[in-house]
Amino acid sequence: HLVESGGGLVQPGGSLRLSCAASGSIFSINSMGWYRRTPGKQRELVATLNSGGTTGYANSVKGRFTISRDNAKNTAYLQMNSLKPEDTAVYYCYANILNGMGYRNDYWGQGTQVTVSS
Repeated sequence: HLVESGGGLVQPGGSLRLSCAASGSIFSINSMGWYRRTPGKQRELVATLNSGGTTGYANSVKGRFTISRDNAKNTAYLQMNSLKPEDTAVYYCYANILNGMGYRNDYWGQGTQVTVSS
């Protein structure tokens, strides 16, 4: 239901944009966002965006990352600027979706690796 793209290798100070496209039986999408996971660390909520346009960011990425959404395409984007080595992680998008049958569930993307290194 969710397909991620946009990860890769970038030098410190560089930028990447992640995309997360939802498909399937979608009546509405409440919230979308990203978590990231680094080996040996807990999963961290990076950014969220709800249907009302309210955003939330981890303190570690505020001012550098921006989450946005194209409702017509059921796609969310995470623009990541001024990347640091500590941003290296696998990024997972999620979406809280109300389907055409009236059921609401959380869905997850397959994960995309972001590596920040010189």
